[in-house]
Amino acid sequence: MRGLGLIVALILVVAVAVGLYTMVDVDQTQEAQLPDVSVEGGQAPEFDVKTGSVDVETETREVEVPTVKVNPPAE
Repeated sequence: MRGLGLIVALILVVAVAVGLYTMVDVDQTQEAQLPDVSVEGGQAPEFDVKTGSVDVETETREVEVPTVKVNPPAE
């Protein structure tokens, strides 16, 4: 049972990583410029970032929870 939980957790982590990777589109619109040696000036790069949208809805449901009995090992 523990191995099944680990596999499910790994699948969820991979799914979230893939979702985050595909929901963001970053395009560099301006090249960076290094500052002068006298540490004056310089220019940071500019980026256009387009992110995906997420619609979250809630729903009330009743779930039947099983009864679990634990029998400790005899000593």
